[in-house]
Amino acid sequence: MTEEIWRLPRVAATIGMGRSWIYLAVQEGRFPAPVHLGARAVGWKRSDVQAWLDSRGKRVL
Repeated sequence: MTEEIWRLPRVAATIGMGRSWIYLAVQEGRFPAPVHLGARAVGWKRSDVQAWLDSRGKRVL
């Protein structure tokens, strides 16, 4: 099974936080780190974002 990768706009919309908050939280270890997709591209594993949401009692439909 292939892991779904979400880019920043989808992650931000899903968790309700902005770009700056996401990158600061990653740096502080409060949000999952992105995976590198290329030299200048990153994305987040859907399962990592969902696990983070689950830990806060929220669910993506």
